[in-house]
Amino acid sequence: MPCCKKTANSRFWAGCQRGLHRLARCGLWLLLLLWGSLTYADSISVNKADVRVSEDSYQLAAEFNIRLNSVVEQALSHGVAIYFVSEFSVTRSRWYWLDEEIVKSEHIIKLSYNVLTGQYRISHGALYQNFPTLEDALRVMQRQSSPAIAMDSFKKSGNYLAGARLRLDIDQLPKLLQVNALTSKDWELDSNWYRWVIRPDDIAARQPSEGVR
Repeated sequence: MPCCKKTANSRFWAGCQRGLHRLARCGLWLLLLLWGSLTYADSISVNKADVRVSEDSYQLAAEFNIRLNSVVEQALSHGVAIYFVSEFSVTRSRWYWLDEEIVKSEHIIKLSYNVLTGQYRISHGALYQNFPTLEDALRVMQRQSSPAIAMDSFKKSGNYLAGARLRLDIDQLPKLLQVNALTSKDWELDSNWYRWVIRPDDIAARQPSEGVR
């Protein structure tokens, strides 16, 4: 009987060890999946944002980190133009009504590749600039700013909530790619809204033309 008890205990602990090994492997896969999703979510992220001050106006400015995945890069290399939307907003909270919208702006940026010249191009309406590499183009595109905001748009006292966002515009893709983009996360490139509080009385104390900090 003692021998049988010892054998049963050995089998029990051996089963526990196998279970722990399986659990460890599952945990490792979960960590890898989580790491992959976090990395993917940061395809576009906000590095820093602030308010620029000039003699008679304010301007929201943001610096983004942009990392394109292989699917988007391959589409670019085959001549597909990629459009991004740069967005800025400022709102003021009101206890007696809905938040007051002070500023809301959208700016479209076109990123394309010319197969014949081997150059990348950033276009803003009729204006454009060519770059020898994709990295050079993204380095310029990562800095975005809003149109000038008149100083009298703000009251001297109180807090305002500013926002900045950069996203890929799926609606501007060719029709066939739009269908694929709706079902694939490869085209979900969006920094989401980055919010920060601005105080006009603090901003007014700055030196004119101060840049993003």
